[in-house]
Amino acid sequence: MRQLSVLLIAALTSSALSDTPQSCDSLVYCQGELLDTVQRARVFDDSKTFVDMIQVNSANVTLKNFEVFMKSTAYKPTDEEVQQFVEDNFDSEGELEDWTPTDYKSNPEFLKKISDIVVRDFARSLVSIWPTLGRRVKEEVKANPDRHSLISVPNGFIVPGGRFRELYYWDSYWIIKGLLLSEMAETARGMLENFLSLIERYGFVPNGSRVYYLNRSQPPLLSLMVGLYVEATKDIAWLKSNVDTLEAELKWWLRNRVVDIEKDGVKYSLAHYASQSGTPRPESYYEDVRTCTSYNETGKEDCYKNLKSGAESGWDFSSRWIFDPNGGTNSNLTHVETRRVVPVDLNSYLCRAFQELSGFYKLLGDTDKSIQWSEEANSLQKSIEQVLYDRDDGIWYDYDAEMDRPRKMFFASNFAPLWAECYDASSKGEYGSRAAKYFADKGIDDYNGGIPTSLEQSGEQWDFPNAWPPLQEVVIVGLLKTGNVDAQKAAIAAAQRWINANIRGVQRQQGDVREIRRRALGQVRWRRGVHCAIGFRLDERGGAVDHKSLLCKQREQV
Repeated sequence: MRQLSVLLIAALTSSALSDTPQSCDSLVYCQGELLDTVQRARVFDDSKTFVDMIQVNSANVTLKNFEVFMKSTAYKPTDEEVQQFVEDNFDSEGELEDWTPTDYKSNPEFLKKISDIVVRDFARSLVSIWPTLGRRVKEEVKANPDRHSLISVPNGFIVPGGRFRELYYWDSYWIIKGLLLSEMAETARGMLENFLSLIERYGFVPNGSRVYYLNRSQPPLLSLMVGLYVEATKDIAWLKSNVDTLEAELKWWLRNRVVDIEKDGVKYSLAHYASQSGTPRPESYYEDVRTCTSYNETGKEDCYKNLKSGAESGWDFSSRWIFDPNGGTNSNLTHVETRRVVPVDLNSYLCRAFQELSGFYKLLGDTDKSIQWSEEANSLQKSIEQVLYDRDDGIWYDYDAEMDRPRKMFFASNFAPLWAECYDASSKGEYGSRAAKYFADKGIDDYNGGIPTSLEQSGEQWDFPNAWPPLQEVVIVGLLKTGNVDAQKAAIAAAQRWINANIRGVQRQQGDVREIRRRALGQVRWRRGVHCAIGFRLDERGGAVDHKSLLCKQREQV
């Protein structure tokens, strides 16, 4: 007969999982029998719903109530009884309040530079969304943090929308870019300070501002966001106050996410996504348990680590992280092995971040640190060139660290070094020419709905036929930056196709941009949740797109 307390059960559960790091310390939101019982009962269709709820009482009282509840049901509660327990002990709303940014402008200057009336109206409708997505954390969260999974941050921010009601890391790069284009530098600065506060508390930027995200990060774009802000505002005093915190984040990546790859007898240091937490994601608990159910305990732990690492990539999920026995993608999510992949885009983002940090220190007069981070960037650039660049195909590929070979599939992320400008600048025209040929050879310009995420039909959302907006920018801007004529022609044509597809989507939804669904590959495949502005800078002829154009970030409802 089970007479153990909930706390002891949680401790034994942790021990049984080989002392793997948990998602976080909370025995309500991240680990323990309460979480397991509620999520397995499927009280909600979406596992995230429960872990976003607010406890009516303190965590200690909630756990004591749960212990009493379990004893009263002989430790075999029905799903209906579990649902009643949740209703008695949790509330669903009250952490955030609507917030209208004080610097919001309904008609920012960039709109006047768009000559095409249809495109201008489309961009204006996107700008109008900013006030609807503004949120601020209530004081209650700061006063009683153990009752919430939400992490308090000091300033108001823009949320992605839909089920994503908190601050997210890599999504915010495009949000910040849109805010600055919309002349909302104060709001952008506030969001940057939110991220900096997270680094000061945790040593890194978590996936999002929930405690259950403290086991992983997301693509390291904060230094790039700061670069955009400083370029727009020339706020050097602010940069001086925060540059060391940016450095702390990049040091975290170097300490925790770098592996050595040996090629032709030479070792190269490259980054990979690698959460060390081998338990189900609290926000996708039921789904993860089902995905990993066929494994033994050690296998489950590895499966959970790889799922969390896939979420860390932002590409959750994709055939990029799936392996069949031959190293191909002919399998499913049960065979997710994110940690064995050395991703092109992650290393490109880090390379660019090192370059940005070097530039910041140079601007501030710290020559030693500027040189240090310039050397880090150059070293990583060399590793990317030697390990990830395929000279025959003229493109970069992810690397399979287990089989010591590239994964020669088309992914939009293959173009990330062009976007990050992480290559030998003296040969950028050649890189552009080769990449443009690869783009054409893969038939990517045949797709009217945008550049597909991949050509793999896995059924995962970061694969064919979906076309994700941030990847449109990575490819289009990357090609434009090379200066090569063929690359720029391909980029401009792709940008125009993407703009047209989005405008058609708005027109199909009678002008309500919040109901945009993307048209992919000639099919209607729209998704809700646009959460950044699109600024299209067309030339006077309405044709060419400036390489600083902002492409929106769109998030699927999972």
